[in-house]
Amino acid sequence: MFFKEHLLYKRLFLPLTYSRFRLVKRYCTKPNQKAIVDETSLKVPPIERIRNFSIIAHVDHGKSTLADRLLEFTGAIKSGVKNAQVLDQLQVERERGITVKAVTASLNYVYKDQNYLLNLIDTPGHVDFSNEVVRSVQVCQGAILLVDAAEGPRAQTVAVHSLATKNELTLLPVLNKIDLPRANPTKAKNQLFSLFNIEPNDVLEVSAKKGWGVENLVHSLIERIPPPNVSRDGPVKALVFDTWHDKYRGILCLAYIESGYLKLGDSVKWLSLNKINSVKHLFLLTPEEKEIRRAGAGQVVVFGCGPRGGGAVGDILLSSDTVTSHLKSKFEPNKLRHMVYAGIFPMSQSEYTNVQSAMNKLAMNDAGATISDDSSPALGQGWRIGFSGLLHMEVFTQRLFQEYKAEAIISAPSVPFKFRINQPKLIKKYGGEIITITNPCMMPAHTDIVEYFEPFVVGTIVTPIKYLGSLTALCLDHRGIPLNTTPLDEENISLQFRLPLSEILVEFHDIIKSITSGYANFDYNDDEYYSSPLAKVEILLNGEKVDELISIVHVSRVDYYGRRLVEKLKEKIPRQMVQIAIQATVNNKVIARETLQAYRKDVTAKLYGGDVTRRMKLLKQQADGKKQMRIETRIRIPRETLIEVLRKK
Repeated sequence: MFFKEHLLYKRLFLPLTYSRFRLVKRYCTKPNQKAIVDETSLKVPPIERIRNFSIIAHVDHGKSTLADRLLEFTGAIKSGVKNAQVLDQLQVERERGITVKAVTASLNYVYKDQNYLLNLIDTPGHVDFSNEVVRSVQVCQGAILLVDAAEGPRAQTVAVHSLATKNELTLLPVLNKIDLPRANPTKAKNQLFSLFNIEPNDVLEVSAKKGWGVENLVHSLIERIPPPNVSRDGPVKALVFDTWHDKYRGILCLAYIESGYLKLGDSVKWLSLNKINSVKHLFLLTPEEKEIRRAGAGQVVVFGCGPRGGGAVGDILLSSDTVTSHLKSKFEPNKLRHMVYAGIFPMSQSEYTNVQSAMNKLAMNDAGATISDDSSPALGQGWRIGFSGLLHMEVFTQRLFQEYKAEAIISAPSVPFKFRINQPKLIKKYGGEIITITNPCMMPAHTDIVEYFEPFVVGTIVTPIKYLGSLTALCLDHRGIPLNTTPLDEENISLQFRLPLSEILVEFHDIIKSITSGYANFDYNDDEYYSSPLAKVEILLNGEKVDELISIVHVSRVDYYGRRLVEKLKEKIPRQMVQIAIQATVNNKVIARETLQAYRKDVTAKLYGGDVTRRMKLLKQQADGKKQMRIETRIRIPRETLIEVLRKK
């Protein structure tokens, strides 16, 4: 043994060649892992000195900037770091300037000679990523309710406040951007009191950009937010609220430990699986990875069980000897309601396997999306994916390309509908009288449907009072039903309408911004399904149905929608050798038609004289040939044309 150590010592410290350099690297470092740091900050802190909190706010109210200041103040990053928005690590987040993933950071701070562990979770502000907020607040005991001092509470502020109250979090109201010339803290505090009954004296004031008030905020966090209500006696139990795939370490899980201690090498199992694994990786995010050997209840940690070991979001990690019959997960993301469905297809069928692998890895990190198989006669094999909204759909496809180099085609978005059917065979097939359809092609015949149901949302608009009339007319024009009108102050008002989701899916938010010059903002929460008269609009090309262009539309919009779609198809479909009749039908009744004329060859050009019967004979031969061609030829929309129409439908 001494000889081997001595030989290794000599080889390591001789002048380096390439082979000796590889030997040094092998014995001195571990690939893709940080060295274990033996510091007080990485030891398991007492439960009473742990604070788990998140930052919740409306879009662009300064969550990421405040997170940067908290990281600087606690020493997690160097002050004045050039890389702003440290926790926004995705390329799509930096390009769009928004947060799409909830990210955690374990911060250490000494307060009154005691070392505290502050687990910060920076959450998205856009409603399309509310799934991230829902999962984050369930592992916290408190939340910073951040409000722009210049704008006051906005639509999403109301939504996140309701979510935090539902989860019984201790709220710490904070006004941000008090350094702006147009900031009005007194007005914003009065609005908070009107909306949420928050006392003005309880509201803190900070400037995340300049760092004003951050020290007072950290002290208030420690004093006002309670420690986690957990126990370290008994076996380990950890709730997984985020996962992602690492190329070298397999599936990594972000988890909140609810009881016991989690240690490297522990034999563990999953609530949803019978397979037993061992903990091979365990570290904190500070925000860099810092490997630890043990973590206790109340902490938020990242762990991995190797390439073949890993659970899903919402799963629970347990000791291998724990009885699981009485346990149940706090949340089940797969049952979250999706607001938008769209078809995704590979650019070429030869890329199907690569795109499928990329989507499975991305879906692991985006629990708000669900994937099921789909197919299209024109686009081939693909997938039907449920999203929380249009922005979520755009970000998903953008991440698919940026992170995995998988280029895909996405069809026009649609919303899920429900139908009450009366045919015994269909009832047996679908397992009940009420069925949900996410793909319009799967809608039963109208003779089999007793009642139609359409998804509605409760939309909240916060706007200056002078735009009240225009916005009310807009909502009524989109089949909205007025609910509540709440004055915030002398200049602003909050409107609530019940709106059909299909009516606000595409351009509604842009129209609001245009009407109010950008001063109003819109947010919505899903409501229920309500009975509504619906119809299936089908597109026929020379009598042949095009499955990709089937849509479900409210009966009051059928004529307008059908005319607009056939006119667009006439513009986009290239002319062919036969005439194409483009028809929009509802229940086999034509509601709109356009005719795309065929190319015509002048067969009489070669005639230079003679009887007129020769001319008539040639024209009759041409007409008969085109008639036969129209019977035998099946019209196919070019792939590029179909993609363009689907995206703008």
